Amino acid sequence: MMGTIVLVHRWLGIAFCLLFAMWFATGIVMHFVPFPSLTEAERFAGLAPLDRTQVTIAVGDVVTASGIAGAGRARLIQRSDGPVYIVEGSSRLRAVRASDGTDATVTSSDVALAIAQDHARGRGLDATRAAIVARADYDQWSVPNGFDRHRPLFRVALGDAAGTEVYVSSGTGEIVLDTTRSERGWNLAGSVLHWIYPTVLRSNWPLWDRVVWTLSLLALIAAVLGVVLGIARIKVPYRGWHALHHVIGLVALVFVLTWIFSGWLSMDHGRLFSRGQLTVAEADAATAATDWTAAASLDRVPPSAFAREVEWLSFNGKLYRRDRIALDQQVLFGADEGDRDRPTGFLGAHKVQEFVARLATGCNAPSVLAHNDDYPAQSSVPDAPVYRVSCNDVWFDIDGADGRVLQRLDASRRAYRWLYSALHTLDFPILMAHPSLREGLIVGLCALGFLFSITGIVIGWRRLRRSFAISP
Repeated sequence: MMGTIVLVHRWLGIAFCLLFAMWFATGIVMHFVPFPSLTEAERFAGLAPLDRTQVTIAVGDVVTASGIAGAGRARLIQRSDGPVYIVEGSSRLRAVRASDGTDATVTSSDVALAIAQDHARGRGLDATRAAIVARADYDQWSVPNGFDRHRPLFRVALGDAAGTEVYVSSGTGEIVLDTTRSERGWNLAGSVLHWIYPTVLRSNWPLWDRVVWTLSLLALIAAVLGVVLGIARIKVPYRGWHALHHVIGLVALVFVLTWIFSGWLSMDHGRLFSRGQLTVAEADAATAATDWTAAASLDRVPPSAFAREVEWLSFNGKLYRRDRIALDQQVLFGADEGDRDRPTGFLGAHKVQEFVARLATGCNAPSVLAHNDDYPAQSSVPDAPVYRVSCNDVWFDIDGADGRVLQRLDASRRAYRWLYSALHTLDFPILMAHPSLREGLIVGLCALGFLFSITGIVIGWRRLRRSFAISP
C-alpha cells in the first residue's frame, strides 16, 4: 500500500508541481488586485440626471409591451441618446425608449461611443481620445456569466493616462464593466492564471467548470497523499532537496492541505453544498405576479429633480418605486395609498417579515445584520440595512434598499462559508478585525507554499531526467 501511495504521489506531484507553484504565487497577487469589475459607486457616478421632459410613456405600458413574462423590475436611466426604460425578468432584459416606446438596443458604434464618453465625464475621466476597440461576445475580462444578458459588448478605450476601457451593453446601453491598464496587467499574472481563465476555455462555462474542478481534485489527492507520506516517514533521514521538501511540507502541512481543499471547494457549484439561492418553490413564491397597472399611482409623484435612476420593483406582491438621488440616498414608497403618502429610505422590518412569510414557515422577526457578522452580506446602497430572517434552520438575507434576496443560508451553505471562504481567504472574524495581520498571514503562507512547490519542481525535474534520460 505504501509503495502505491509513493508512486501515485510522485507522478501526481510531477504533473501538478508547476500548478501548485502558480496557485500560491498568483494567490498573493489576487489578494491585492481583484478581477476587474464595475463597482456600484462607479456605475452610479457615471449616471446622468434624468431629463423628465423627454419621458412620454408610462412604465406600466412599457412593461406590458416589453413581452417579458413575469417582469419584476423596471428602471429609468438617462442615456446620451435619451431616457430609456430597462425591463428586467428572471432571465431577460429589454431596453425601451421612454420617448416613443421603440426598441433601445444599441447597434451603432457611434451611440456606444457617446454613451461611454458621457459615463466617463460623469466619473471625471478623460475621454477626449475615446474610441471603439471592439464589439464582441467575449474577451478576457468579460467572460463571467453575469454579462450573458448584455452580449455582445462594445469595448471602448478612453485613451486616458490609466488606460481605462469601458464596456457598453448592446442590450441596454449601460456601462457594465471597466478595466485599467494596471488591473489588466496584474490580473494576467493573478486571476487569469489562478482560475485557469483563458478566454477560449472560460467562454464555455460547463467545459471550464469540469476542467478546473477535475484538476483541483487531482491536486487535492496529491496533497493528501503527500501528508500521509510526510507523517508516515517523519523519521526518514532525507537529504538535499528531498529533506527540504519534507521539512517544509510538515511545517506547512495544515495550510497547504486546507488551502488546496478549499480551492477545490471554490469549484463546487452545488455538487456537494447548496448554492445559497432560493429553491424553485421559494423563487416562485417570491416572484408573485405583479400588477403593473398600479404603477400609475406611483407616477403621480414626480421624481426628484436630482434623481439619476428611478426603479419600479415588485416586493411581496406589491409595487414600489425608489428614486436614486445619490449613491447613499434614495426615496422609496409603495403603490398603496398609505405607503405612497409616507415615503421612506428603505424597506421596514415588518414588510420584510411579511415577504419572507411567503417563502417559509416558522420565521422569527427580522434582525439587522451587523457589519462584522460571521456570514456577511452587503446591500447595493451604502449603510442600507440588510435584514436576516431565521426560518427554522434556513436564514434569508434581504436587501433593505431594493428587496433583493442576497443569500439563502441553510446548514449546508453555512458550512460552506467556513470550509471554502474562511479556509481559502482567511476571512475569520478575528483576522478581519486585524487586516494587517491577515494580510501578513496570506502573503507569508502563500510564499511558504510557493517555496514548498519549488522543492517539488526540482525533485520532479530530477526524477524525469532519470526516468527518461533527459539531457540537462
